[in-house]
Amino acid sequence: MGASAFAELKAKKPLSTNPRERAYVDCVVNSIVRELPQNWRQYAWESAVFRDDSPNAFALPGGKVGIYTGIFKVAQNQDQLAAVVAHEIGHVVARHHDERITREMGTQMGVGLVGALLGAAYGQGVGNLATQSGGMLAQGAILLPNNRTQESEADVVGQQLMARAGFDPRQAVNLWQNMIAVGGNRGPQWLSTHPDPQSRLREMSQRADGLLPEYEQARASGRRPNCG
Repeated sequence: MGASAFAELKAKKPLSTNPRERAYVDCVVNSIVRELPQNWRQYAWESAVFRDDSPNAFALPGGKVGIYTGIFKVAQNQDQLAAVVAHEIGHVVARHHDERITREMGTQMGVGLVGALLGAAYGQGVGNLATQSGGMLAQGAILLPNNRTQESEADVVGQQLMARAGFDPRQAVNLWQNMIAVGGNRGPQWLSTHPDPQSRLREMSQRADGLLPEYEQARASGRRPNCG
């Protein structure tokens, strides 16, 4: 599914023709991938740079990484880009895509069943209303909190990966400060698929301090990425 989605996106979205951008992204991705467990390194990891002004990136099962050129506006150096890449690969390693697909299928089946039962008892109009309301409830109470948890888990995995690869884990904090500056005002935390920005920054900063010995050891061992 990951490979198929990646191929479709590459066919539909314009790709960067800038060789420096592509080499830069490949260097960062390869540096992170080298620190993955063996069962994840076995994939033929592939990255693509899409011409899109959105500050966005993603990774998909099967070893696919996509970077939008807009991310270069907020990821201002190789360490900050590594924070983006490692976070997205963290989602893959933690199997969050599997969890989301399973949970969403289960939620849709459950909501549909409730709607069908109420429709049989009280009429189709009531059944349809229950299905719509149930979908909204599921989105707010089940799917979004799960996504926030996954984002926090990807933060943890991502900072660990970047430190092991020789990228400064403190730069993850700077990256998200840049993201907040670009994003402007945010809505309430419980309406977001991402953790509260200020809470996220505090946790990242504390985690970075604990990862400094691992980062320094990686650098001392020769893992000094020079991606540009």
